[in-house]
Amino acid sequence: MEYPNSTNLFERAQKVIPGGVNSPVRAFNSVGGSPLFITKAKGCHLWDEDGNKYIDYIGSWGPMLLGHAQPDVVKAVQETAANSTSFGAPTRIEVEMAELITSSVPGVDKIRMVNSGTEATMSAIRVARGYTGKEKIIKFKGNYHGHGDSFLIEAGSGALTMGQPSSPGVTEGTAKDTLNAAYNKLDSVEKLVEANKGNIAAIILEPVAGNMGCIPPVEGFLTGLRELCDEHDIVLIFDEVMTGFRVDFKGAQKIYDVTADLVTYGKIIGAGLPVGAYGGKKEIMDYVAPTGPVYQAGTLSGNPLAMAAGYTMLKKLKENPEIYGELEKKASVLANGIAKTLESHNIPHTVNRVGSMVGVFYCEGPVETFDDANKTDKELFGKIFHGMLNRGIHLPPSPFEAFFLSNALSIEDITFTLTAFQEAIAEIVSNEEG
Repeated sequence: MEYPNSTNLFERAQKVIPGGVNSPVRAFNSVGGSPLFITKAKGCHLWDEDGNKYIDYIGSWGPMLLGHAQPDVVKAVQETAANSTSFGAPTRIEVEMAELITSSVPGVDKIRMVNSGTEATMSAIRVARGYTGKEKIIKFKGNYHGHGDSFLIEAGSGALTMGQPSSPGVTEGTAKDTLNAAYNKLDSVEKLVEANKGNIAAIILEPVAGNMGCIPPVEGFLTGLRELCDEHDIVLIFDEVMTGFRVDFKGAQKIYDVTADLVTYGKIIGAGLPVGAYGGKKEIMDYVAPTGPVYQAGTLSGNPLAMAAGYTMLKKLKENPEIYGELEKKASVLANGIAKTLESHNIPHTVNRVGSMVGVFYCEGPVETFDDANKTDKELFGKIFHGMLNRGIHLPPSPFEAFFLSNALSIEDITFTLTAFQEAIAEIVSNEEG
């Protein structure tokens, strides 16, 4: 395919926007080349500035569970916008959204709407610190919780050393209160808790990792964290920005039968509009202003457009639970087909899947930690990415991102995708042999 208009726009963008993009992964740094500039989307398809059409496996990084421009969602946004795009005052739809979520999700007694997943996670750890009176948090290598200062920390050389900032602009003071553990390694968490006894306010994690590919929790990991938090009066925070309402209507908490103290949400509860939320146990959420002393505010929080869009989609998902079975089937066909092709060419691989999230790793498995995921063949991934793009398949432009399927995908779309994958792999193998 040819992309002259996208290439030209990227050249213009780099002069006025850092890196030419408003979020780093869009820059194609992991795969090379210029990013696509999208003009429209419908169902499971995207169109770029050059008129090229693609089957989409990003879905705006998760929220387009029912596909792009879902008619009922579009109608709800249009009708709401006619009454104004923002009031800076309470609205009925905020209450209805909160009632829908709290009546559906285990452990979420109260919920506060914010404007992004990053804002939700930042607020959740502030509340946890305020509630417990403790300062340190534990996060996991390879989990992503947005760009808040506390989350941009890498561990030191020893398992128990204090964190060091991994981004300029993050202070040493912030870093010292953030401890890093290995995802899926409960013993690494136990050591941190023991070494910092009485000082851990919260443990935050993606219950299913989605920012190092798709990596599910190993058996006993989430249960072990729950028990550890109960024993040491630590707030357990599940970051369900990706998994909430996607892997199950009640989220990863339902799938793994573990209830967190606080849960964070993002774009999916706004059907793709800018939104986030954090919620949990009443006694913790009552620490949030104006009820409690932990301050958090936002002029656009509970924005009526985002609430109308999200409520419409979530209500449709709740009333049609068969959607999750359909997504399960489609994702299974895709994951199994990819694995079969790679196996037929003797390419080392591991394919992980949880519901409609799929992670493909070009390395031997199992892939359970960030270090495992980092073994993936990144050069091969780049070749596959462009091979698929040239065949009309829009994959995440990073080896460390999950595929997100929408129910707008048909089995025919998935069959087309698998055929494109077979052709792309065959071409790569042929070029290497030649």
